[in-house]
Parts: sequence; C-alpha cells; structure tokens
Amino acid sequence: MTDAPTTAARRPGEQALTALGLSAPVPDPADASPHSFPGGGRWRTEIPSCEGPEALAVVLKEASRLDVPIHRISQGSGVWMLTDAEITEMVESTGERDIELCLFTGPRGTWDIGGSTRTDSRGAGLRARGHDAVAGCVEDAVRATELGVKCLLVADEGVLWTLHRARTAGIIPADTTLKVSALIGPVNPAAYAVYERLGADSVNVPSDLTLDHLTEIRRVSGAPMDMYIEAPDDLGGYVRMYEVAELIRRGAPLYLKFGLSKAPGIYPYGHHMRELTLATAKERVRRGRLALDLLARHGADGDMAPLGSRLPGDLQRFEISS
Repeated sequence: MTDAPTTAARRPGEQALTALGLSAPVPDPADASPHSFPGGGRWRTEIPSCEGPEALAVVLKEASRLDVPIHRISQGSGVWMLTDAEITEMVESTGERDIELCLFTGPRGTWDIGGSTRTDSRGAGLRARGHDAVAGCVEDAVRATELGVKCLLVADEGVLWTLHRARTAGIIPADTTLKVSALIGPVNPAAYAVYERLGADSVNVPSDLTLDHLTEIRRVSGAPMDMYIEAPDDLGGYVRMYEVAELIRRGAPLYLKFGLSKAPGIYPYGHHMRELTLATAKERVRRGRLALDLLARHGADGDMAPLGSRLPGDLQRFEISS
C-alpha cells in the first residue's frame, strides 16, 4: 500500500474550459484510493474474451504492433471448451511473455436447464446450480492448474470459497489467483469486502458504478479491482475512456479491461464463430491503444505496474475452520 499521488493529471478539456470560465472543481484528495499493487504501480491491463490459441495469437501480434502492454489475458467460454493441447498452447504463449492467463471455470446457470435465468428477473444468473455444477467448476480448476494455468475466473460465491479452500489445502497450487466475474460483480462496499474474504484476488465490478462508488469501496478494501473501460453490450455497452485517469485515481489497484461494445456475444466459442472472434480480438487490442493514448495525452500514463506482475498482495480472508 502506498500514499495516493499528490499531483493530479490534466483533466479532459481542462485548459480550454478554464479559459472559457467553465473550469471543473478541484479533485478532492480524500477521494483518491490509497492502495497500489504489490511491487509498485496502480494499474494493470487485461484483454478479455480471448477464446483460444488462435485468438490469443491475434491479440499478441496486435499488441506488439500497437505497443499495448498486457498484464493479463482472460477467456470467457470456460476451461471445458478447450482441449488439453489448446490450454497448453495458451499457457506456453503467455508464459513466454510473462502474461497471466485466466480461464473461466465450469458450468453456469445461463447454460443450464433452469428456466429462471431466462425470466425478467434472471433468477440465479451465472451461478453454479447444484452440487454437480460446483463439481464441474472444481474439475475445471484442477485440470487447468495441472496444465499450468495460474488464474481462474469464477461466477459463483460457493465456487469461489471452495476453490480458495482448495488452494489452502494444496489441492490446487497456493499461488493460483481467483478472479470474480463481472457478471456477478458487487455493487457496494460491503459486498466487495465479502468477495475479498471469500478468496477473491481481483473483483470485476460492473462498469456502471460511479466514481463515488469506487471511493466507497476503496475505504473498506484494497483487493485489486477489474473494470471494463468499454463494456460488452450484455454488460451495458458503456464506454468510459475519458474517465480512465479518474477511474485509476479512485479505484487503484485497478485492471483496465478493454472490452468491445456493438459486437455479438461469442460465448461459448466454437469454430463456427472463428472470423468474428478473431476480428473482435484484434479490435479489443486497438481499443486498449486508444485508452492508453488518452492517458498519455492527459499526463496520467505513469505508475503502471511492472509487466509480469500478477499477485494481489496481502488480502483479508474468512477463517477456514478445520
């Protein structure tokens, strides 16, 4: 943990608006997050929805061409939608570049037979329905970590707690990190703190949270936060590029996720969606470049965490009873 920065970055349009008598209020230093990543830095980057080795190759090539630094690559269809050979290829490709690879675990309610997820209330949503669904998630976790995957994406509180207990017991490696999906992300500080204590190493909050919401969360938890700077349409389609500097100031330590609006969903991925998946993978990297360029123009591109860093630091956990 470090003190919040004392110098503010230039805000969008600041000089022109000040000249016109329309200057914005001075940011309150009390709003800034006091937290940072272990090893230094207040923000990391993530390219989501990278659905297999071919899409990964496109992302890595485009990131090299556009000079987009990547800390984490994540996939959304699930471990069970990849062969051992595909997982191994992705592990090796990301490992060569010291990028964290995060794969989604197991069955989800939206792909299950339960009708409640298709009602207006959405029922239990992405959560794992019943013992067998939890077992499928654990099976995915064990298989993925045996193949070298070090980060698992979860969408159920029970699965999160179970996997946290599993790594504590040595069933999966102790340095496995657990990431909470945006599809069940908390919307208040009390819920965020609960996810941290259940074992989350980073928590994807919904992209419609206000800046004040982020400050409220940071008053109770220093667990890394993930946020779509541009969200897929099924998560609202929000585009918050001009807010990136302030999102970092309020929400650090923060993963900047470069999603894509106005694009069809691709989960669960198969080769019948190949062209769309490769095209959108490439465009997500370009969106990342646009967001990073904005940070640079506003003088807020410093304090990025070192490439290759992935661990979350010391976090608060519920006690595991014997």
